[in-house]
Amino acid sequence: MRIKLHAGLLACALVLGGCSRQDHAADAESAADAAMEAPAASAAPAASAADAAMDESAPPAASAPAQPASAPADMQTQLESAVATQPSGERRFIRTASAEFRVGDVSRSALAIEDLVAQQGGFVASNRIQTHVFERQTRPSGDGKLVELSTYTVRGQLQVRVPSEHTQTFLRALAQHVEFLDNRNFEAVDAQFELLRQRLAYARHQDAQRSLGDVAAERGKTGEKIDAINARADAQTQRDEATIARATLEDRIAFATIDLTLYQAPQVSRAERIDVEEVVRRDGPGFFARLGHALQAGWRGALDVSIALALLWPLWLAMLAAAFVVLRWRRRKP
Repeated sequence: MRIKLHAGLLACALVLGGCSRQDHAADAESAADAAMEAPAASAAPAASAADAAMDESAPPAASAPAQPASAPADMQTQLESAVATQPSGERRFIRTASAEFRVGDVSRSALAIEDLVAQQGGFVASNRIQTHVFERQTRPSGDGKLVELSTYTVRGQLQVRVPSEHTQTFLRALAQHVEFLDNRNFEAVDAQFELLRQRLAYARHQDAQRSLGDVAAERGKTGEKIDAINARADAQTQRDEATIARATLEDRIAFATIDLTLYQAPQVSRAERIDVEEVVRRDGPGFFARLGHALQAGWRGALDVSIALALLWPLWLAMLAAAFVVLRWRRRKP
């Protein structure tokens, strides 16, 4: 019994020892795994940080060189000038401008320009649009029709008047309709001396009219009074002309004159029309009918020739008489 008891106790001790060893081994393995995972976890951010640092420090990948964009020229800059914007101060300027440029559609651009002029408080002095056909080809298309191809371009000429202080604003708004600028010209003529000349002329005519009025009111001979009245009328006419000239000059100063020439790229127009010759050949009379008409026309021609010859009977008579005389003369000659 004791031997069996000792053997059972020994077996239990061995089992308990094996279990404790397995637990210690499992704990050791878990600790080892945790120890391995901790450095790995700490190494991952480090690796990520290192990768990020390498990405930041590394030079950017070479890309294809960007081609410089060929942007169109700034039309607003091309249509600007100090002539249109310089302050007048004590001087008065007569501003004029002209430009020639290409547009997409002349008719639409002309209407848009008229709207711009109205927005700036100006007006349109003239608006002319013409179509120039410089090549035309005609080809038969069958069924008695012709196809006509025409190459043409449209040109427009506008003269607009805008307030002088709004000239540059108008030109900047005009730039949106310009596809290609051919030429432009700006002028600012100093008109202060012309204004002074007009004022002096007006004052001179006013004084002359006043003096002649006094002379006409005085007593004197009738002939002298009539001459004075006529001279006063002439002075009034000159004063009126001076007033009109001054007003015209003031208008030219207040409103700039801008001449615009518009044109568009050549266009091709296609049209169909009736081929008259083909229709005549197709719907004309047949062979025998034409032959009958030809015989009739020939007979009428022969009759006309006979009548024309009959009209020359005096000539035939003179020729017969001359022939008779010649024959008699030859017979008498030995």
